[in-house]
Amino acid sequence: MSTIDEKAYEFFKLFARIEYSLKASGFHCGNGNATANWENFALSIDEKFTSVTVESFKEAVKYIKEHPPKKQIISDGSIEWLTIPPQSKCEADLILLYIRRVRNNLFHGGKFNGHWFEPERSEELITHSIVILHKAISLSVNVKAAFGQ
Repeated sequence: MSTIDEKAYEFFKLFARIEYSLKASGFHCGNGNATANWENFALSIDEKFTSVTVESFKEAVKYIKEHPPKKQIISDGSIEWLTIPPQSKCEADLILLYIRRVRNNLFHGGKFNGHWFEPERSEELITHSIVILHKAISLSVNVKAAFGQ
């Protein structure tokens, strides 16, 4: 398995555990479908998130902001990639929205169709997303406990 394949697997596994941890710690959308409420989680950690001084985390956030994942759309029957900033309520929400876009692009085949599209960029986005996600869960006592850190 290549390094990017290993990173993608690590990212998916981490993302799945975090989604569970968010729901288990009360960051869900209420009765019905079991959906993690990333926005409420982001709002709850934003002050801590923007105050993190760990250099690897700051570099990861900077990379995501300077090289945001693109959004895959269909235009006139063709697949296109657009740089569209998501609507966000705070810094943590923006970065976590971008990380969910990384996940969506990977999971829904936007970045891999038998071979990696832009493998260097994809690996950078995945690697930095992993760094940010690990730090984000550590900023909430309840999410951290549900995650089992």
